[in-house]
Amino acid sequence: MLRILPLVAAALLATSAVAETPAAALPDIGVVGATGVKLANDRPVTASHAMVVTAQHLATDIGVAILRKGGNAIDAAVAVGYALAVVHPCCGNIGGGGFMVVHRANGENLFLDFREKAPLAATPTMFQDANGTVVPERSRASWLAIGVPGTVMGLDEALATYGTMTRAEVMAPAIALARDGFTLTTADANILGLRTKDFAAQPNVARIFLHPDGTPFTAGERLVQPALANTLDLIAKGGADAFYKGPIAQAIVSASTQNGGLFTLKDFADYSAPWSAPVGCTYHGYQVISSPPPSSGGTTVCEILQIVQPYPFAKWGFGSPDVTHALVEAERHAFADRNTYLGDPAFVQNPTQALLSPDHAAKIRERIRPDQATPSAQVQGSLGADEGMHTTHYSIVDAQGNAVSVTYTLNFFFGNAKIAGDTGFFLNDEMDDFTSKPGVPNAFGLVQGSTNAVAPGKRPLSSMAPTIVLKDGQLFMVTGSPGGSTIISTVLESILNVVDFGMNMQQAVDAPRLHHQWLPDEVSVEPGYLTPQSQAALTAMGYTFKERSPWGADEAILRDPATGVLEGANDDRRPAGLAEGY
Repeated sequence: MLRILPLVAAALLATSAVAETPAAALPDIGVVGATGVKLANDRPVTASHAMVVTAQHLATDIGVAILRKGGNAIDAAVAVGYALAVVHPCCGNIGGGGFMVVHRANGENLFLDFREKAPLAATPTMFQDANGTVVPERSRASWLAIGVPGTVMGLDEALATYGTMTRAEVMAPAIALARDGFTLTTADANILGLRTKDFAAQPNVARIFLHPDGTPFTAGERLVQPALANTLDLIAKGGADAFYKGPIAQAIVSASTQNGGLFTLKDFADYSAPWSAPVGCTYHGYQVISSPPPSSGGTTVCEILQIVQPYPFAKWGFGSPDVTHALVEAERHAFADRNTYLGDPAFVQNPTQALLSPDHAAKIRERIRPDQATPSAQVQGSLGADEGMHTTHYSIVDAQGNAVSVTYTLNFFFGNAKIAGDTGFFLNDEMDDFTSKPGVPNAFGLVQGSTNAVAPGKRPLSSMAPTIVLKDGQLFMVTGSPGGSTIISTVLESILNVVDFGMNMQQAVDAPRLHHQWLPDEVSVEPGYLTPQSQAALTAMGYTFKERSPWGADEAILRDPATGVLEGANDDRRPAGLAEGY
């Protein structure tokens, strides 16, 4: 399949000399890819000891302060998780769930699953009407849309197992921000303004996030959240039991019952956040450590990396038709596998080992045509007889060499935009990540099978992919992003941009992206990824492109193997964020 290069590049030879310029050969003052576009000239933030990168600057400040006080990366991750619930309420949360990947300084690698769970009364057809037609509103905006939140249990479990500070110490900054308020930047206010109509429809939400006249907050104003401060104070004093067995669970169950939801107190009392081994693979001498099922993210990222590993991406150049063709075809096949085979491991047998095997990758490469796109209708899960900007990610490295990668979510911005009573936090709409009906796309266009059907107590399949990359057993990179199904391609491309295209961390997260997810059969690209000549050549091969507004928000850290210097990069798509270290 290495024949791809001459067949595609020949079509551009007369029009673009840049097409064969490998990015790794260019000086580090700005990378020019095969797009002919000069990528970010920005330098990443550097630090000698520790680094925190989040999507909101106040949360980053809190994480760094915890590290400076002697806390480790887990302590900082818990403090940041609660802080983001206050200062980034669209996406930071205690009403949702997520995943944590940990690399400890002693070489141990761990995965913590605090994904939401379906209520025990959930059924496979709960989002269909009497005729079997999917009713999207039920899984996205109703009280049926909410999964049992996992964040509080996850953060408490992480702190109790590997933290060094008390719960009161790591939660105090978030409680103060909620009780005293914080000044909104333009970026903060812009996000708050996205769901003004939904906030206005619910008096308890409007009292917090709108002015008395119903208008949204603007930059420079102060957002105070006393109800959330009280909830956080309960958790700080009582731990996970305060959330899952006390007044917070009671408030959610009561609101759910009053509004047609399914929650019972048993749903909360039975919730757990288990530790397990991460999924892993190697790519060009690097070890990739990521999230296993019920996340599809790590498995799918690794499957794509195994497929493209033999191709000379560094020679072909960032954004070249050759790279684009190989990457899209690999994503097409890997997403078909994702949507067919993966689900909650408590309910289905995930064939992870088979999906990541060299033989499987080789068979997929054999199916990739060197000069033609493969219609997705001809691609199925191939072993034989599937979060926009609606999530948040943060990365932390401490002075001892511990690293934490966390992605957690409410699904949509502000989840289903509902708050139970006076608890002060938004609830998720993660039930939409299940298959409402096999073959019917969810909100992110993912067409999935019965392995991800709704079931009592089941965790929905996720695309979140908090990831850590090692080189010779030593920390090299921490990466992750929001973005629904595009999370997978964002994380994948952040790795490729560094390893194959020689970008620094800031360039890698700012570079324009592409995404393909099997169905719908179109390639999403950000502005600047393709030149007209490249697009013409690829269109002639059968590709359909859709230029979309920039997606994702990769918050990443790179460690120089030679010097140990840390590069922190906040994605420029999330201007409220900050990389900071010491």
